[in-house]
Amino acid sequence: MLRTLAGRVRQVVDPARLPGALCATVAEELRLPGVALAVTTRAGRRTLATAGRLDGRSQDFALVHNGLPIGELTVGLRAGEERLEASDIDILRSLADQASPAVASLRLQEDLQASREQIVAAREEERRWLRRDIHDGLGPALAGLRLRVDNAATSADDGLSDTLRGVSDGLGMTIKDVRRITDRLGPAPLGEFGLDRAVRQLADTFSGTGLTVTAELSPEPLPALPAAVEVAAYRITAEALNNVLRHARARTVLVTLRVDDQALTLTVRDDGVGYRPDGDSPVDGGGVGLRSMADRAAEIGGHCSIRTLPSDRGTQVLAVLPRSATTDR
Repeated sequence: MLRTLAGRVRQVVDPARLPGALCATVAEELRLPGVALAVTTRAGRRTLATAGRLDGRSQDFALVHNGLPIGELTVGLRAGEERLEASDIDILRSLADQASPAVASLRLQEDLQASREQIVAAREEERRWLRRDIHDGLGPALAGLRLRVDNAATSADDGLSDTLRGVSDGLGMTIKDVRRITDRLGPAPLGEFGLDRAVRQLADTFSGTGLTVTAELSPEPLPALPAAVEVAAYRITAEALNNVLRHARARTVLVTLRVDDQALTLTVRDDGVGYRPDGDSPVDGGGVGLRSMADRAAEIGGHCSIRTLPSDRGTQVLAVLPRSATTDR
């Protein structure tokens, strides 16, 4: 088994594929129902790779590097087993020891990704609250103050009236500045309506001569979501619809948002000319807009892909965004 693993490792160019090779080798050579490799990051446990299914009894083998635990190799027990045989345990402990240095380097990458996700999530949450505070507090206060100044100007003498009108004009400019600031803190429709209505508004905006855009949400209304997830979903939807309008020559587009306990799944499907004739391809291989969608998904721990539908019957953009950027993937 060690020789088999060594042969597979030699064929792996991308270090991120090493955990997959390890899990697959262990599952196949020891005929185990399932194997998983996970690391412990600052944001919690994160799964690097799996093979098979782990839906029964299992046993863990710690991964230790420089005397510190960095994760574990989890293997499922065969049917009827209460515990692995001694020879299996020896092999798996040896594998865990040999894999630990490579996994330690990947753990650093996971730590960086987890930190990035935490920063993005915290940034978007802070922007959401700041936008609400400005929109619901400062904005109405300034508008009310301007109204009082205008009322006072109507009953004041000419000299004071001119002064008050100047103050009112200044307040008007300040109100416009406040609106520009809130718009920069996030998509305005999200702050005004929430993700449900914002997506439907996008569908209405892009619907027009020759193109019909329909939005389906499940459940409806959508549950409360982190600000980073809502912003990513809205931006990816807008970019995907923009691509359809510019390039697809489509007649209909279906936008679906489905939320479960783990993730928000966004699909934008059109009946146009198709993205590429070769089928599935990563988004980040395309233009600026496609890379933007991929980046927005990746920065919160999700992923985004684009493919041509069978028989060149259009294009599908699929984005899976975890409901929490720091949970186990």
